[in-house]
Amino acid sequence: MKAPFSPYLTGVAGPLRGLIARLGERYDSVSVLATDSVGFALRISQRAKSVGSDTMMTERGVVVRVRKDGQYAEAAFNDFDPAEMDRVLADITAQLDRQTAVLAAAGVRAYETAPLPDEPLTLLAEMETGRLPEREDIPALIERLSALSDAGMTRREGLLDCMVTAQSTHVSKLFLTANRDLRQSYVYSEGGVAMLAAQDGRTEYAHESVADRAGPEIFDDLDGKLDATAKILADKLGAERVVPGEYDVITSPEVSGLIAHEAFGHGVEMDMFVKGRALGAAYIGKRVGSDLVTMHEGAACAVDVSSYAFDDEGTLAGDVTEIEHGILRTGICDALSALRLGTAPTGNGKRQNFEHKVYTRMTNTVFDSGTDSLEDMIASVAHGYLLEGFSSGMEDPKHWGIQCIVERGYEIRDGQFTGKVVSPVVMTGYVPDLLGSVSMVSPHRETFGSGGCGKGHKEWVKVSDGGPYLKAKARLG
Repeated sequence: MKAPFSPYLTGVAGPLRGLIARLGERYDSVSVLATDSVGFALRISQRAKSVGSDTMMTERGVVVRVRKDGQYAEAAFNDFDPAEMDRVLADITAQLDRQTAVLAAAGVRAYETAPLPDEPLTLLAEMETGRLPEREDIPALIERLSALSDAGMTRREGLLDCMVTAQSTHVSKLFLTANRDLRQSYVYSEGGVAMLAAQDGRTEYAHESVADRAGPEIFDDLDGKLDATAKILADKLGAERVVPGEYDVITSPEVSGLIAHEAFGHGVEMDMFVKGRALGAAYIGKRVGSDLVTMHEGAACAVDVSSYAFDDEGTLAGDVTEIEHGILRTGICDALSALRLGTAPTGNGKRQNFEHKVYTRMTNTVFDSGTDSLEDMIASVAHGYLLEGFSSGMEDPKHWGIQCIVERGYEIRDGQFTGKVVSPVVMTGYVPDLLGSVSMVSPHRETFGSGGCGKGHKEWVKVSDGGPYLKAKARLG
């Protein structure tokens, strides 16, 4: 079925056009982003049940962006009532005037930026989904997740808890200008199984997840995550510490995605180019990886939780080839940064919600596939590790260093697994060195969309990342 566009947004579209016309009498250009997103979030464990209607993207509100004399300003509100148009208009004008006054009082000179293009365009994108979160039988789902938590407790001795999560959001967004009317509606969902256990004075945690631009039907796959999670937990409980050093590594698709996100995530977000805070700006057209490294970024380059029809500035979704056979071709860019840099926006202008500003943000960041089998990769390793699972990561965009916290590593000697597991594993390095060492790439490729990415004042958005198995050299500790 198609995810139906919000009746609320359909109802306010006409009055919002009237608001744009009224503001257009005072400002050079006006755009409006209106959102109406509903969903649920469930967390079930042996100790508690949490049931809520808020997810990362549940919201209802409007943000207005205007331009006057080369400067842009914004105002947001969540109580738009077409019957109170004059009050809303006065509130917006007052907010924008206060913003201008604050800048003047602080002696801050704002960027003088050209008008955003406004070619005529009409779009209605109602994307496919299996089920809708607002129509889900929540009591029945709670019962099913509770049974999963109970079943998980039987998977091994020493379990302290088995937690099961499920959240689903139906996103509707309306973007309007004098010449544009863009509407999109889609559903994304994510869930997981997590187990906590103690053994010999050691406590460990393991999890497996599901995520997609799809409805609550994906939670039917959680049953198959119990045994996998229990196996990971057993591996971690018996794991040793890695001896620090440089090793041949094979990264699983999940860890490859973590590298993609950290190495060529914030470092090539081009609003950082405007501020002079990213080394990637100096590497456009230069080699940053081996010939085997090609990477795509964009809401249209994969289907996952961050795949949409247009971004929060009304730019259509893109598929950007950031790295082509080891050469950094371009970064990603929101619309205003693109104007300041003299380039084209890539569909990566995203807000945490209508009350937050737009930043250049990642969507799907994915390494391209290769032709080497995983079996050949393993056979080629004299001494190293297959790295699986990730905990966290960070990067330094100004100097291109990264740190990836990988959940576990499986030792390989002379092309064979030894049975030894190390955990946790800290992988560090200089991005061009790490990607320059990539020597084998598998055909198999996956994306992973559980969680989110923070930027600015820790403003969070949905992202996904992934790729194939990669063989490279890395420093582990």
